[in-house]
Amino acid sequence: MNGGVGTQNLQVVGIDSNPVLGQVWNLADPLCRAEGVELVQVEYQREHGGLTLRLYLDKPGGITLDDCADISRQLGDILDVGLDSQAPYRLEVSSPGLQRPLGKLSDFERFKGCRAKVRTIRPLNGQKNFTGTLAGVSGLDVCLHLETGLIAIAIANIVKAYLININGETACLSQTSNAS
Repeated sequence: MNGGVGTQNLQVVGIDSNPVLGQVWNLADPLCRAEGVELVQVEYQREHGGLTLRLYLDKPGGITLDDCADISRQLGDILDVGLDSQAPYRLEVSSPGLQRPLGKLSDFERFKGCRAKVRTIRPLNGQKNFTGTLAGVSGLDVCLHLETGLIAIAIANIVKAYLININGETACLSQTSNAS
């Protein structure tokens, strides 16, 4: 993985396509752990109005607005000092919502048996978008059951992944209380 200094063992979605993500994970994760919350996913992307740095947090019993505000205040100062990016950005901190992002390699194992959508950086068998049932991990590969069979996707090739909330089903979301 090439996400920058200190990110060689960091197995998270999108880090190979955007090195800022690795820096943010390394700065934000210790703070989140100290505050008793799980850092679920980090996004850094251009949106209407400029760059947005978005962090999704969770904890058993759910994340509150006060949790988000507290992490946002503390993290803003940490990022001002520790982030190499000189580009201005808007920091957003929120709960993962019903279509929970899958950010860490361990999430793909944790939510095994749940339906998910996965988008890759490079095509596999001519496609970049996959919808199927998570079948866990094998080494650094995410295993996904598709209608056509099982596919293994390298975590380094995944740019975005999230659980699918079908018809209001929340069985997979109940696994969020087992934060890693």
